[in-house]
Amino acid sequence: MTSHDDTPKKHLAPQLLLSKPETPVFHKILVATDTSKVGKYVFRKALELAKSTGARLNVLHVLSPEESGCPDLNGYLRAFSTEAFDQAEKHSQELWEEFSQKCLHMVQAFTDEAKAVGVDTECCQVPGSPGVTICGVARNWEADLIVIGRHGHLSKLEELVLGSVSNYVLHHAPCDVFVVTCFG
Repeated sequence: MTSHDDTPKKHLAPQLLLSKPETPVFHKILVATDTSKVGKYVFRKALELAKSTGARLNVLHVLSPEESGCPDLNGYLRAFSTEAFDQAEKHSQELWEEFSQKCLHMVQAFTDEAKAVGVDTECCQVPGSPGVTICGVARNWEADLIVIGRHGHLSKLEELVLGSVSNYVLHHAPCDVFVVTCFG
């Protein structure tokens, strides 16, 4: 007769299990990040994974007007008359350069953080369409894994009609994709 053990079992956090600890599953992890809180969280997840597998890390930021926090340059330029257009265009270029530098500092700070904990890391900032650019950089760098965030603020219908960066990457990536979902 077997006895039934009703004691609650301790739940363990999911872990990546390696068949041979000295052989990493991933050699090159590309993490696509942005200036949001989600971007920071995605970077931290990718850093944990790179540390645990011994993989190299490439921190990518795609410089795009689609990013939240990017200055609305088109709306800014439309607000001016033709006489003030040249001055407005110059100012919008300054705003874009400011945003670009802020983002570059962010990826450099992430790179420094990863190097400080012993992860071989590089970074790049590439202008373009986020999904296409992420897949292109992954292909050129020969990444084994892309780590990307999903903000979770699109409804199923919006995502179906509008698409999303993570959805595009899932369907076009040249390697495995790890999507980190964050709501809020």
